[in-house]
Amino acid sequence: MLYLVPTPIGNLEDMTFRAIRILKESDLILAEDTRTSAPLLKHFGIEKKVFAHHQHNEHKAVAEIIRFLKEGQQIALISDAGTPAISDPGFLLVREAIKEGITVQCLPGATAFVPALVNSGLPNDKFCFEGFLPVKKGRQTRMKQLAEEKRTMIFYESPHRLLKTIEEFMTYFGEERQASISRELSKLYEETQRGTLAELKTYFENNPIKGEFVFCVAGLE
Repeated sequence: MLYLVPTPIGNLEDMTFRAIRILKESDLILAEDTRTSAPLLKHFGIEKKVFAHHQHNEHKAVAEIIRFLKEGQQIALISDAGTPAISDPGFLLVREAIKEGITVQCLPGATAFVPALVNSGLPNDKFCFEGFLPVKKGRQTRMKQLAEEKRTMIFYESPHRLLKTIEEFMTYFGEERQASISRELSKLYEETQRGTLAELKTYFENNPIKGEFVFCVAGLE
């Protein structure tokens, strides 16, 4: 069996009892970065074989992992933070496991975009999750398409591209479009700023830009 196990996005208290049990029971743990996962596993007393599974090796590693699963091993996949396969490696392995008739289960748990969306105050009955926009090729095309999107849109963004992304959103969505930007979710310095895109640009031009960001933008009215 293949388990996808969410891990905390910042606060270790968000780890579930079931996630700890599954990791302890697994024969092998696949981690996006073994160095990042080591403190987490140590904290919860989980002593298992851990192999790296990330975007640079997942295509090569899938066949061997499928072989282990077919042999009856229980394997758990974790990412550095949050739910595997959500803007992180996992999709390829899940798809191949399903093709091979292997049981796949994803545990409920931490993911950054859900609290950011709920905190935003924007409509959340319907929304679309975009994750990270393309850095270069296809970026402008995607923004033109999203300019007509009526649902609340959710994006992930890194600190060094945040201001550029706000400026691009202002161009395609309009300066007065309502939005919300959350950072350091579940951590000590958690912060959510809300307002128009123009107001958010002014705020982040005058305040430190640190951490990973979840950007929620209202849809077209």
